[in-house]
Amino acid sequence: MRKFVFFGGKGGVGKTTMSSAYAVKCARDGVRTLLVSTDPAHSTSDVFDQSFTDEPAAVADEPNLDAMEIDPETEVREHLMETKRAMGDQVSPAMVNEIDRQIEMAHQTPGAYESALFDRFIDVMRSADEYDRVVFDTSPTGGTLRLLSLPEYLDGWIQRLLHKRKESVKLFERAAIGNNEPRRMMDGDPIIARLEQRRDDFSFAKETLRDDAAFFLVVNPDELSLRETERAIDQLDDYGLDVRGLAVNRLTPEPDPEESGRGATFLRERVKTEREHLDGLRENFSPPLVAAVETRVAEVKGDFLGEVAAELDIDTAPDVQ
Repeated sequence: MRKFVFFGGKGGVGKTTMSSAYAVKCARDGVRTLLVSTDPAHSTSDVFDQSFTDEPAAVADEPNLDAMEIDPETEVREHLMETKRAMGDQVSPAMVNEIDRQIEMAHQTPGAYESALFDRFIDVMRSADEYDRVVFDTSPTGGTLRLLSLPEYLDGWIQRLLHKRKESVKLFERAAIGNNEPRRMMDGDPIIARLEQRRDDFSFAKETLRDDAAFFLVVNPDELSLRETERAIDQLDDYGLDVRGLAVNRLTPEPDPEESGRGATFLRERVKTEREHLDGLRENFSPPLVAAVETRVAEVKGDFLGEVAAELDIDTAPDVQ
């Protein structure tokens, strides 16, 4: 299995359960594992009955497993403040207030969360040398797909900005007068350096996601979830990302044969409908089913988490390099 493993899907399907269970499965198989939550709900702390921050911390009673929770709101704030500091160094004091206003507006713009989270994704992937496996519990499908599409779009955008910046510096140098020598700015220009760093970051992310990441989609046995999953598979395929399998969660347990009454009738009809959806997944979707997990009577944590881990038919051994 590849080093970076992502669990995605429609909101509320059980991504945290599946990602946490797989992280436990890897750790118990002796694989040094980091579990990363990027979902604002941060249910990872609830699963392990332990608080986590945006720095890796050991999971109690689970050797080989660390976990961390990335807070999107904090990441957006820090991302925008870093931009503000970088821009503030390049403009006159009169422009600082205008930058403050624009930064505040940018906080609410579409894509701010995705951009900030993607920077954090890159940080985690770049600094994960001590781990054999990094498992991401991602945000709901739509946001995740926008996040994963950023390298494709922003790489070209940064290249154009870099070209324009270099052209403007060349023009400035030609016009500058000082001891009859042009002012050499290109090599030390901080904006060019920043753009080049962004370009390198996105190139790293694109290469890593395509060559060293595997994606699993969590799906509930209902029509809306299936449709969302089908769209997600198509989009991930379009990005050249490796969709390894589908994990079906929250299947209804079938009542015993001797049970009767309204409740048993409802359950049998529900099970029948879900089995039809399950058959459709097997027949019509290209990624294989790697799990079919029944609904538990209590929250999936502790022993229940170990049970779900055992039901995941996903390899844990790291790929041989």
